[in-house]
Amino acid sequence: MSLASTRSLFLLGFLGCLVLMGAAFYLEHVVGLQPCPLCIVQRVCVIAFGLVCLVAAIHAPGWTGQRIYALLGLLSAGAGAATAGRQVWLQSVPADQLPSCLPSLEYMMDALPFQDIVRLVLHGTADCAEVSWTLFGLSIPEWSLLAFAAMILFSLLQLLRRA
Repeated sequence: MSLASTRSLFLLGFLGCLVLMGAAFYLEHVVGLQPCPLCIVQRVCVIAFGLVCLVAAIHAPGWTGQRIYALLGLLSAGAGAATAGRQVWLQSVPADQLPSCLPSLEYMMDALPFQDIVRLVLHGTADCAEVSWTLFGLSIPEWSLLAFAAMILFSLLQLLRRA
């Protein structure tokens, strides 16, 4: 029995990211949920993983290229998992111990240096700890963490797979 081609697996990874981003935009524009800063970082990580998969599917790399693309996918999925894990942790912290809310991103871009903006956004706030929607008892960051775990597993399988 032969395994699926590298090209088709990377295309499948890209399509999975399209589904995730479609769900995120549905929750934002139809349901009316506004993404917090950590949610936006997670979206960037999903997009990065999806773009890596799309480029790999178009390129149809050989043995070395497959590993390079898998490593890039692993890095973006790992960053997303760390961000989602941070948000899941924030949701478990008592409300009185949460960091205060941040000003708008537009204001921070005008008033703060870039390094401070990144630090504040990745630190998370009380906005990030709010659970406003669940599915089967899991919050959006918990679902994101599961999706990033699947992306990490996909990347590791591609990394260790024989050509």
